[in-house]
Amino acid sequence: MPYAYDPLNIFARILRGEIPNKTVLETAHTLAFHDIGPHAPVHVLVIPKGAYVNFDHFAGEASSEELVDFHRSCAQIIAQLGISPGQGGAGYRTISNAGEDGHQEVPHYHMHILAGRPLGLMLSKA
Repeated sequence: MPYAYDPLNIFARILRGEIPNKTVLETAHTLAFHDIGPHAPVHVLVIPKGAYVNFDHFAGEASSEELVDFHRSCAQIIAQLGISPGQGGAGYRTISNAGEDGHQEVPHYHMHILAGRPLGLMLSKA
């Protein structure tokens, strides 16, 4: 079943300039901005500019240029924020939610980069 992209989702509206954001980085294929309801002292959202619903949609259908740009942008943001443990930072977590069970809130692929405090266990064992 093909993915149904909703062009009215909040990230699509941000990409069209209808909703302002606090941009961290913008490239030809990627936009990164601070989350308006952060869950950690550092909480940046990274989104592709293309109409992709979730990770597997993006990974399966994005062009090589989009894939490389997105991941290199994430690395650039992590370096810019000084959170990489390989470069003296205390570490970070990346999260991408998909679908109902993954608690995806916006139907546009996005990566959360969180840092700035100990983040605890990833999931509780339930």
